Amino acid sequence: MSPTTGPRPPDPLLAATGIVVRYGAVTAVAGAHLEVGRGEIVSLIGPNGAGKTSLFNVLAGVLRPAEGSVSFDGRPIDRLAPHARARRGIGRTFQGGRLFGRLTLAENLELAHYQSGHSRVLSAMLGGPTARLDRRRDRRLAGRVLSALDLDEYGDTPCAALPCGVQRLAEVARALCVEPRILLLDEPSAGLDPRESAHLGAIVQRIRDVLGISVLLIEHDMTFVMNISDYVYVLDFGTPLAEGTTDEIRNDETVIAAYLGEQIVV
Repeated sequence: MSPTTGPRPPDPLLAATGIVVRYGAVTAVAGAHLEVGRGEIVSLIGPNGAGKTSLFNVLAGVLRPAEGSVSFDGRPIDRLAPHARARRGIGRTFQGGRLFGRLTLAENLELAHYQSGHSRVLSAMLGGPTARLDRRRDRRLAGRVLSALDLDEYGDTPCAALPCGVQRLAEVARALCVEPRILLLDEPSAGLDPRESAHLGAIVQRIRDVLGISVLLIEHDMTFVMNISDYVYVLDFGTPLAEGTTDEIRNDETVIAAYLGEQIVV
């Protein structure tokens, strides 16, 4: 692995060490590691088939690794299911999106907060004053998230009718409604034009700077990555290839070779 001069946080919020993922005889991830500090934006990059999504799914609890461990806020979370990790403070988006197309954006956000367990399920089943209070709490949080991401005008729009760029922001908004401490973003700029991608990048930085939420993202758009990341990890065929600051990565010859000479600088 290429050396790095960038210091890593002594007390990371999210850390993975020695992660190995196998699908039968195929090893998709071989000894990967990463750390995300409090208030950091960290990117995980690599060519197609590098094992990025497999590692991401290990962090989210969707996959159980053959080897290695994951910790969050200094505590092991290897045995926690995805919903339990979400309640600890790990939110994520998905490549395909998980929005309910017939519901409005505001309704999707309210439902995400309800499903996260922050609203009490028993009170919702029984009805009464507590249930009404919980529903008002869901609506207030949805309103705050819509405002934070400049989505107020789309609150009453069915998600199926949202423009592509707005849908990407809506997926981020939905993940924020679990009230995470770290946000895992799976190719957030996919399908966006340069203007939309730049706007999304500014929103991600605002999430970190204003809301104090750490961010880990998988991304193929190198301009997006280099513009917003504090630190970058590179996988190649499941193996850690390089890590470092954006300046170190954009000048790393092994990374450039892995991308077949493709320019990775802005």
